[in-house]
Amino acid sequence: MSQSPPRKRAKSPGFSSTEFRTALGMFATGVTIVTARTPQGQLVGLTVNSFNSVSLKPPLVLWSLSQAASFMDAFRAGSHYAINILATDQQALALRFASRGLDRFAGVALTEGACGAPLIVGSVANFECFNRSRHEEGDHVIFVGEVEQCSHRAGAAPLLFHGGKFYTEHPL
Repeated sequence: MSQSPPRKRAKSPGFSSTEFRTALGMFATGVTIVTARTPQGQLVGLTVNSFNSVSLKPPLVLWSLSQAASFMDAFRAGSHYAINILATDQQALALRFASRGLDRFAGVALTEGACGAPLIVGSVANFECFNRSRHEEGDHVIFVGEVEQCSHRAGAAPLLFHGGKFYTEHPL
């Protein structure tokens, strides 16, 4: 009878949460707003920069959300959501959807996606996703979405985030 080797574990980090967050901030990312509609029809949405592609066949993307987020239940239970990649002129929207205590959707130009999730007009790209799977890891949940529809605006400049500040692209 053979025994499997003991499972190895990562060493405890030799840095603070602040140091980790600062180091992560050195990775420039795009800025998205993830939106959905609850079964009661309420619109929910928040600014997210933890967005990435996973697979081309099938078309899969991922994003993550803090377990403590106020909209966690809506995203965990919902069947669909949309990921809206923001344009450089949508910085105010990024800040609004990252804030608490206000109507994030007031005055925002929207269209309804095929899956019912709101799409933000003027975004550089939109991905309408089936909520395929969720994976709890640490203090976040990783959402994997199967893209059912997508669109983009050719030539539109995306909003970027790096080191705690917003930027726009400039080709090298």
